[in-house]
Parts: sequence; C-alpha cells; structure tokens
Amino acid sequence: MSGSIGIYIHIPFCKNKCPYCDFFSGKAAENDYDNYVRVLKEKIQYWSNKSPQKVSTVYFGGGTPSVLGADRLTDILNCIKNFFTVEPEAEITVEVNPETGKTLDFEKLRTAGFNRVSVGFQTAIERELKALGRIHTADDALVTTQRAKAAGIDNLSLDLMMGIPHQTVDSLKESIDFCKSCGVKHISCYLLKIEEGTRFFDIQGQLDLADDDKQAELYLSAVDYLGKLGYKQYEISNFAVPGYESRHNSAYWKCGEYIGIGPSAHSLLDGSRFFYGRDMKAFEDNIIIPDGNGGDIDEFIMLSLRLKSGLVFSELEKKYRPLSPAQMKKIMTFAKAGLMEVDSSHACFTPKGFLVSNAVIAEIIL
Repeated sequence: MSGSIGIYIHIPFCKNKCPYCDFFSGKAAENDYDNYVRVLKEKIQYWSNKSPQKVSTVYFGGGTPSVLGADRLTDILNCIKNFFTVEPEAEITVEVNPETGKTLDFEKLRTAGFNRVSVGFQTAIERELKALGRIHTADDALVTTQRAKAAGIDNLSLDLMMGIPHQTVDSLKESIDFCKSCGVKHISCYLLKIEEGTRFFDIQGQLDLADDDKQAELYLSAVDYLGKLGYKQYEISNFAVPGYESRHNSAYWKCGEYIGIGPSAHSLLDGSRFFYGRDMKAFEDNIIIPDGNGGDIDEFIMLSLRLKSGLVFSELEKKYRPLSPAQMKKIMTFAKAGLMEVDSSHACFTPKGFLVSNAVIAEIIL
C-alpha cells in the first residue's frame, strides 16, 4: 500500500457534446446535477472506508465539471476532505470550459482548496473552433484565465488540439502564442483522434483531416515551438514551465495508486485495476468491474516511456528486474533509427519517436 493516493472525480455533463468526444458525458438538467452530487458523496464515503491513505492529488474531469457551478464543486471537495485525509499541499484540479468559465466563481473555488485549473481550449482560431463544434471563443478562454488568476489561482493549463480540419503549422503556432499570452504555466497538446461512436467517426469521409505526415509535421513543430517559449516537454502530450507539471497525471504515469469515482472512471488500488461502467444506474448501484492486476513490469515500462524522462534502469531493477538482453538490443536498434535516446542510466523517446511510441513500446515489451 503506497503512502498517498490520487482521487479522480468524473463529472459526466456538458452543455454541448463535441463531435469528436468519446468520453462518457452528455446534457442534463439542474436536478440531474443535484442528484449526481448526492450519489458522488455517497461513493466518496464508501471509498474512504476502503482506503486509509492520505490524498496528494484530486482531479475533477469530465465532461465539463464547471457546468456544476462553484457551489456544487465546493460541496464535493468538502466531502472528500471530510472523509479522506487530504494533504495540506495537495494539488486540486478542476477542468473548466471557457464558456462556463466566464461566470464561474473562482474565488469560492480557491477558498475551498482548488489550486489548479485546466481549461478545455483546443484552438484560438475561430474557423477551427467551429470545425470542432466548440461553443466558446478564444476571448472566452482569455477571460477565464484572467478571472482564475484574479482569484489567486495561477497554476493554469490550456488544452490544445492538433490535426483539426483546416489547421496549419502557422495556425497552430498562433494558438500556442495565444496560450503564452494568457500566462499559463502548462499546455497539453493532443492529436485529434477519430473515435468510434462519435459524430466525427460517422462523417470522417467529409472532413479535411490531417494525414499521418501532416500530423507528424504539426506535432514536431509544436514540440519545438513550445520548447522555445519555455514550456518543457515532460510527457508525450504535455508541456510545462518547470515546476508546474501535473502531479495528478504524473502519478498515473509512474504507476501511482488512485481511486476513480463516477461512471467510466478507472482505479488502481492495492495492485488491482477496476472501473465503473459507462452507465449512470450501474454507478449508483456501485457495480465495480475488475480489470486485472496493475503495476506489473510491462505496465511500468510502457508508462515510464510516455514520460520525457523515460525508463530509468535503476528504478526498473529496484522494482522488478533489469531489461533482458533482447529488450536492450531492441532499444539500441530504435536509438540508431533516431526514435530513442539511450545512455547508461535511462532510455527515452525523441520527439520523432513519440509519434510511433505505441508500436515501439509493443515491440520492447513483447
């Protein structure tokens, strides 16, 4: 049992379902919000009896947590603090949509203990926002970050998307410049994926989607430009001013333990993985689905290689065993191809290698 854990709270509500989103989320009425908060609080109490560890990070994701408003979000966080021992310096994050962020009471959130805000921004270009079906403007994102900072929350992150229909390297750089102008400390930069079950999946033949070469060009240009602006890459899709890396997500990538509460939320606790299904009633009934053991050597290698710091050989040997000669040979082959960097202490991906990391990792852990 580890010394501390993270808690993830899933808020499955949005004002508008984006056509590319495959997360468990949708529209709901105010009374649905209230009922969900009641159920969440019941489950928070339930899990507090299962896990006595201190809590070092709390993350409210979705969906769009900010649709609940500051009062409900504060109520949920206070419940967590009542039933868990939340460390005084815990990182407590809430995801915010710029459209709802314009009116969200950030001062109430900061007073309750929220100290990090992640804004679902995607792009500063109006044409690209419309292509993604977003309901906010770039100005909404600016107002949201300004209001959060005025309330005393300066640990801010903006999400950016690459591979948006009509996007170019220049327009991506314009969006990155916008993020910089907002003074945020963290930027998440993701490639658009077309997921089954989404509107984009159904109409992908009609979309001006970036092919593999274009995605590679966008990604590599973003990595380079973000670095020049002071945002250091620390994970495949995440960049931060040093000291402002997401502690919650970093714990995932280091096989840290966490409890996920909400429909579709996953957990890793006492070496076991489990999750709630994508079903509100099943969540209310506390139906938990086992998902095997967590934190084995293959998983450790895979998650470590997501990080820019890579796989540290001494950590691997201390927790499990050294890499086999065959695995080391494969890594050296990938290094010669320019996909990885290797020295006596660790192996990590180059930006070019991150683009094909899933296939490379699969080769290494075979």
